[in-house]
Amino acid sequence: MTDSDLARQVRAVSRLTGEFTLRSGRVANEYFDKYQFEADPVLLDQLAEAMAVLIPEGTEVLAGLEMGGIAVVTAVARHAKLPTAFVRKEAKKYGTARLAEGAEVAGRRVLVVEDVVTSGGQVVISTGDLRKLGAHVDHALCVIDRQEGGAQALAAEGITLRALLTRADLEAVA
Repeated sequence: MTDSDLARQVRAVSRLTGEFTLRSGRVANEYFDKYQFEADPVLLDQLAEAMAVLIPEGTEVLAGLEMGGIAVVTAVARHAKLPTAFVRKEAKKYGTARLAEGAEVAGRRVLVVEDVVTSGGQVVISTGDLRKLGAHVDHALCVIDRQEGGAQALAAEGITLRALLTRADLEAVA
């Protein structure tokens, strides 16, 4: 399956129009409902297979961000055969009280996995938290880069963004 085929499928199942407030606070008239492609096991597996080849060499752990990145990282890990950490927005006060559950991140090369990147804000925050835990993070991987400054914001923090699809890819298959 080509990236154009994947873009066409993602657009068909997840593109909404209207007025949407994004996490960044920006208002958009187009929204990609990531839960629609994450909830489709066949499409999610196809996306994950294509994303697995984008993983930088030397990556030791995949870290999925709460909430949408969890489904994506789990699917990608199946193809990449790499251990996974599930990164909370904040550590719970009970149980293990850990910010990153699953695979250990300290001292390891960690790839942050997210579903959609707009401003890059949550990736920056979570990467900072992972670095405080001793993780070596210099790349992030997402399904869709909305091309609204996220890659630049991440670059300013020493993080290279790799995206399977961009907003331009999704518009090209309209």
